[in-house]
Amino acid sequence: MFTRTKSSSTLASRLAVMAAGMFAMLLAMPAHACPSCNDAFMWEMVEERADTQVSRDVLAAVENQQGLPIGTEGQTTAATVAAAQGTNPNDTELDSIFDGAEFIDIIRRDEGLSIPPTSFVPQDAEPDVEFTISLDEGQTYIGQGVIYDGFMTDGKIPGPTLRVTEGDIVRFTVENNGTVPHGASIHAADTQTSKYIGQIGPGQSKSVTFRANMPGVYMYHCAPGGHAIPMHVLFGQYGMMVVEPKDKKYKLEEELGHGPDLTLYMVQHEFYASGKDAIEGNPLYTAFNGKLFRYVEDPITAKPGDYVRIYFLNVGPNLLSTFHIVGIIWDYVYWQGHPDAWMPGGQTVTAGPSDSWVIEFRVPPDEGAYTIVTHAFGSTTRGALGLLVADADADTPKTILADGPDYSDEDMEEIHESAVRVISPYQPVDAPDGGVPAKPDQVVSYGPHIDEVVVEIIGNSYDPKVIEIEPGTKVTWVNEDVFTYMAGEFSGIHNAVGTRGPENFATRMLGHAESDSHVFTQPGEYTYICTPHPYMKGKIIVRESSEE
Repeated sequence: MFTRTKSSSTLASRLAVMAAGMFAMLLAMPAHACPSCNDAFMWEMVEERADTQVSRDVLAAVENQQGLPIGTEGQTTAATVAAAQGTNPNDTELDSIFDGAEFIDIIRRDEGLSIPPTSFVPQDAEPDVEFTISLDEGQTYIGQGVIYDGFMTDGKIPGPTLRVTEGDIVRFTVENNGTVPHGASIHAADTQTSKYIGQIGPGQSKSVTFRANMPGVYMYHCAPGGHAIPMHVLFGQYGMMVVEPKDKKYKLEEELGHGPDLTLYMVQHEFYASGKDAIEGNPLYTAFNGKLFRYVEDPITAKPGDYVRIYFLNVGPNLLSTFHIVGIIWDYVYWQGHPDAWMPGGQTVTAGPSDSWVIEFRVPPDEGAYTIVTHAFGSTTRGALGLLVADADADTPKTILADGPDYSDEDMEEIHESAVRVISPYQPVDAPDGGVPAKPDQVVSYGPHIDEVVVEIIGNSYDPKVIEIEPGTKVTWVNEDVFTYMAGEFSGIHNAVGTRGPENFATRMLGHAESDSHVFTQPGEYTYICTPHPYMKGKIIVRESSEE
């Protein structure tokens, strides 16, 4: 723990050096929206707030992270290993390249176990499979007349379904085509990934190479670093990656002697109308594969007797799923999709956020509709509902991926013309063509008897996002985001800075539970942002005074 008095020059110097190191680390990060905001906050921790408990906690975290291998320096490549061996990597097989690795004893031990080794390979290992995903911010249509304004992968939610075979060496490239830092976490990679594909600045791309050694159904998602790791997931950046077993088959395939007639990749996930709702786990909608009631509008068909295999992933990010098909009892289920982790029978599979299953069953010899739900029925009524229709004329075999719907710019223009609602977790939205706002309570109006209005900053969002007040009202912003450590889209520090309106205003940078205020005297409409997170937006409407 840090302790400091104003006369403690030695400790002050030590803190200044630490802060300088932190500044250097922050400045080295690619294209943050406001790196000077990070610097200013860290300097306040050292100087203006040095005697506070918040400062002690933050600076202790900084000190404890000094020297840890969290950056991209010193990454292991075949060239660096071969240099240690005095060999040419081009003349050396992959297995022998490991001989010069820093942790060769661990690698040799793991290669000799009955369980798969970790996913570690040199970063310049030749890949068997290559993927490139693009991360950005934008709008997509989620059904029922609703447009979602959030974070996307390849322009959709969920992102593309990625499929590899056990043992494949995978090169995974992430392009940031957005305006804020992004990154990626790959649950199928049993090795370091954040130091290679975390903290990717706008216009940049990074790659990581790994070996997919554990079969199963996995989640991948945005991971820019710091406080924003959960927020970018809550806002929509995720997808499914499947590692198929190489030498084993799932049991129903063994019994029937052929592969599935219907292969269905299914992601359950949530959409939020505010950052506060996201933090508190109160989604406005829940969906299968990116659209509300997608498979009610376009039912999935199979023949009676068909062998169905479902790769199911509950992305969440908050709610529990109890996946069920009415009229179906599973033949076999496999926890996390691993072929050895099997159980016979069952009516549901229970999955928390990022849990997954492979599910196998036969369609009964009885035509009709079999309803797909999560038996946590609150989610079903909000969009997680579909139909599997047994039809003797169904076109099988076929595969349905977990990708969200893909819309062209022309499609979205047409959808905007008839949409009834736009929702966004982090900013106010305009009602499309005379429709209603994101929620009926989006604009919160306060009368002349209210002297002070409190706006919470929570979940990288202002709550309320839009307020209407009388002239002379004091608006106080309180930061209720807690996480104030680590690099990336730097932590949970926020402010409120006016971008348009009759008066200029700006709060200081706020750590957790800190507040700052401004009294608005001039009527008019004010817009403001958080400078470390410029996608966070709010609006203040100061009406003409009601007093005569």
